[in-house]
Amino acid sequence: MTDQSAPTSFWQELPRPIMGVSPMDGITDFPFRQITKKYGNPAVVYTEFTSVEGLCHGADQLLKDFLFDVSQRPVIGQIYGTTPDFFRQAAIVLCQLGFDGIDINMGCPAKNVAHSGAGAALIQTPQLAQEIIRATQLGIKQWQEGITVENCPDITEAIAIKVNQRSSKLPSHYQDRTRMIPVSVKTRVGYHQPVIQEWIPTLVETEVATIALHGRTLKQQYGGLASWELIGQAAELVKNTGTLLLGNGDVKSLEDARQKITAYGTDGVLMGRAAMGNPFVFKESDQQPDHFTLFKVALEHAQLYEQTFGTGEKYNFLPMRKHLGWYVHDIPNASQIRLAIYRCNSSQEFVEVMKSFGYEIA
Repeated sequence: MTDQSAPTSFWQELPRPIMGVSPMDGITDFPFRQITKKYGNPAVVYTEFTSVEGLCHGADQLLKDFLFDVSQRPVIGQIYGTTPDFFRQAAIVLCQLGFDGIDINMGCPAKNVAHSGAGAALIQTPQLAQEIIRATQLGIKQWQEGITVENCPDITEAIAIKVNQRSSKLPSHYQDRTRMIPVSVKTRVGYHQPVIQEWIPTLVETEVATIALHGRTLKQQYGGLASWELIGQAAELVKNTGTLLLGNGDVKSLEDARQKITAYGTDGVLMGRAAMGNPFVFKESDQQPDHFTLFKVALEHAQLYEQTFGTGEKYNFLPMRKHLGWYVHDIPNASQIRLAIYRCNSSQEFVEVMKSFGYEIA
């Protein structure tokens, strides 16, 4: 075994079973993670996935996807792409930024991602998938040996400067090059059809710390039901290998998560859609909030979004609208309220919308 699955990995120190937030593109940004961690306290959170090709082609705006603070730890930076050496360089960037772990997306079913050979398409190219994992592990090893972003040929000076600025503000522990930074993989049970028996051992062979497995194929996208039977088979395949297995897909509550973990033998679960508009989903059933509490959290979320991104050159409130819509569910006039919310351009306008429907939240 390599150090990737050593006991010093933060994964091994997490409480069992592991309850985490699934990485979701366009959703698990800094404000979402901050609010979810504050009110739900999941064991682990991930960033949205970021393109290693984009990062290595000078797209410095992508660094906003890697924003986090100490309250979100342990926090994992998720990346995707098809070029092994870009993964190596991106790993050095993520190490220098102080992430606790690095996750490789091998599960995204979006056409623009899969058609490029990235995301879930890597299930069809297992040799490339292994090369990508090993290149990422190599990047971590090189960082531990003293390599920095300045030594990365495809990382521009503009990106290097920003990375160094953030790195210099990290507590000394996170600048310590002896610390373990495990590599994990988020993937699916197959491409056109399930290939658990071939795919999971391919990943385990690289000694990844953790595999988070979504119980659908790429072909299924997010339709139909996730197969927890297949997730259970994968859990059997990783037993005694040093690799953890987290199940993902159609987990509706903390109780549901516990039942699935017990029934299918996983080390934990990642919850995705259930956490949208309800950071309290990680709490016990008797700790679930009333609607007014959720609306106040929604306002806090919107204000944090404005504080985080409001000074950006291309700032737009539009991405926040969907989050606000998720907070408003199972109440009278929910559909009309959502229609009004989808026209909001600020947190204050959200307050006014809620007030117009009889909900004083500020």
